[in-house]
Formats: sequence, structure tokens, C-alpha cells
Amino acid sequence: MPEIMYYTSEGLQKLKEELQHLTTVERPFISKQIAEARDKGDLSENAEYSAAKEAQALLELKISKLQEVISNARLIDESKLDSKKILIFSTVILKNTKNGSVVTYTLVPENEANVKQGKISVNSPIAKGLLGKVIGDKVEISIPAGKIAFEIIDIKRQNGKV
Repeated sequence: MPEIMYYTSEGLQKLKEELQHLTTVERPFISKQIAEARDKGDLSENAEYSAAKEAQALLELKISKLQEVISNARLIDESKLDSKKILIFSTVILKNTKNGSVVTYTLVPENEANVKQGKISVNSPIAKGLLGKVIGDKVEISIPAGKIAFEIIDIKRQNGKV
């Protein structure tokens, strides 16, 4: 059974653009390499031909997997999410109750996580500890380095709604 994965419209668009690039740029490039290698003569001892055929097989596998991901992708309708609770796509402002530092995280599907951009996977320990909580809640989250205590200062949606 194919795996259903959830995406934002931005995340799904990136996948579609990658597929477009693979099929319209990479595929013709590899086909050209195969044709050029074939023109060089004896295929049984032609390393360029073998390498190009292997690259083509890998590319076709990547295209096939990407097509499957896109066909099984589901968009998440943020407008139907409860804005008072921390859910996927919530941007959460947290205060570390020990040292007073403030951090902001956006909870996103695992495949869109990017810690440098403050986007953490909804499956991460921190996100799992925050899901369902509301402004003012205090949570203690177990992370690999130990336990960390946060107070939820604010909750926002990616589209700016609270």
C-alpha cells in the first residue's frame, strides 16, 4: 500500500518542480550521453556507455519514486485546523523556563523540516511534547540531552492567523 504523506502547497510545489527538472533537463542530458557513448563503437568495453546507462537507470528510479510520492501526496488545509491549540503548521513561541531564552518553531511535516529555518518535524520530540497544548501551558519535554521545560508564549499559523 502506498504511503500517504502530507504537504503544504509550497512543499508539494517544490516536488513538482524537481520532477519537472528531472524529466525535462536531466533525462534528455543522459540520453545525449548514451547516444554519444554509443557512437564511440564497441559497447562491451565502453565504460562511458555503461556509466551513462547506470545513471539513466538511477534517474528513472528517482523519477518513478517522485511520481509516486506526488500521486500519493495530500495537501493540508490549514483553515480547518484549530488555531487555539498547537498543531501541525503552528508557529510556536516558547520561553525556556530555566534560562529565560525565547525560541520560535514552526511544526511541519517531516519531509519539510529545516532546523536552520526554525521548521521542526511534527514527529520530533519537541513537537510531540507541544502538540495539543495552548498558550500559557508549561511543558517538560524529554530530548536526547535530558529534559527541557518551556512555557508557551504564543501560537500562530503560517498564514498569520492566530
